Amino acid sequence: MRVLEWIWWAIQIAIGYNLVFPVFVLLVYGIRKSIKTAWPVAGSEELPDYAIIVTAYEYTAQLPAVVSSLLDLNYERYHIYIVADKCDIRNLHFPADKVLLLRPEQVLGGNTRSHFYAIRRFIRPHSHLTIIDSDNLTDPEYLNELNVYFKQGFAAVQGVREAKNLDTTYACLDAARDIYYHFYDGKVLFGAGSSATLAGSGMAFTTALYEKVLGHLDVTGAGFDKVLQEGIVGRGYRIAFADKAIVYDEKTTGSDQLVKQRARWINTWFKYFALGFGLVFKGTTRFSLNQTLFGLILLRPPLFIFLVLSVFFMLVNLLILPVLSLVWLIALLIFVLGFYISLRSSPTDPKIYQSLVNIPKFMFYQLTALVNARRANQISVATRQENKSTQR
Repeated sequence: MRVLEWIWWAIQIAIGYNLVFPVFVLLVYGIRKSIKTAWPVAGSEELPDYAIIVTAYEYTAQLPAVVSSLLDLNYERYHIYIVADKCDIRNLHFPADKVLLLRPEQVLGGNTRSHFYAIRRFIRPHSHLTIIDSDNLTDPEYLNELNVYFKQGFAAVQGVREAKNLDTTYACLDAARDIYYHFYDGKVLFGAGSSATLAGSGMAFTTALYEKVLGHLDVTGAGFDKVLQEGIVGRGYRIAFADKAIVYDEKTTGSDQLVKQRARWINTWFKYFALGFGLVFKGTTRFSLNQTLFGLILLRPPLFIFLVLSVFFMLVNLLILPVLSLVWLIALLIFVLGFYISLRSSPTDPKIYQSLVNIPKFMFYQLTALVNARRANQISVATRQENKSTQR
């Protein structure tokens, strides 16, 4: 019986710490910020030469808008590579001096395969590359804002993916989730001395680092960004967070699309969360705050999973240990406060606040996604939302 008690306590601690951990990291961030440590500035003043890689799978309807946005970048040294995997490109026409349209002869069916397909066809040896989804729009200063951190010596930078559409309740709640993660897993985590998590697009690297981390791997299905970020942090690099390097990302608008998308994301977490154990071990043995904190983030379950489990444990403890239920309630309130802080600390549209009353419905569909997670990669390779196409 004592063994079962220890297991019961261990499970509760493993779930419960996720409620208060973001606020703890926020305190570390505040302390470090008050010290005002300056980043070292790298010596090279030469502007990076960017390869902008856009991957599309099956659907191309939004590519003209994506390319138009990229051509409006306030920057000179870049070239756009569009990898149109399993796409009809007969009606796509772009200026050849700035855009190389590639259609693989064989279906690639994966993000990293598309990326390296483009890399092997670079028209010149680009020093840096950035990855953009086929539904993203970019702020004109996107590359300049990335350069702020590359000039400081960082080799990997994650920008911000702001909502392009807030036309439905699901889109607003999806945007609220992104704001929370951008704040804690981006701005706060990086500011606390660790690394920003990668978001799949709106991210940039030196070409050498990207090839070093993924060049020897064939990552299929969703989750290439999970493997990439673990490989970067595990090698001792930090991923910077550029809060002014903005790409506009299309948010989920329907329940069916939400379930399919989240099923793939949940499947990805179960597939790759164990990478966090290695980083925590490496970080603690090397006294690396970067690797230790980042490893703990990789171990964290998706938001709705640890919230549902937290409520479950609080209710169960009402029957067996009421005092502990109070602890769970306090931890849940701390989490709610932390969530509110993330919204208030970011430019949050009033529509997003109004949508929060629908969080229970949003979580119900994510529970449905959890049921479908095991067969997530068989549900759909491409995500289509009206005219939207992304590979996750």
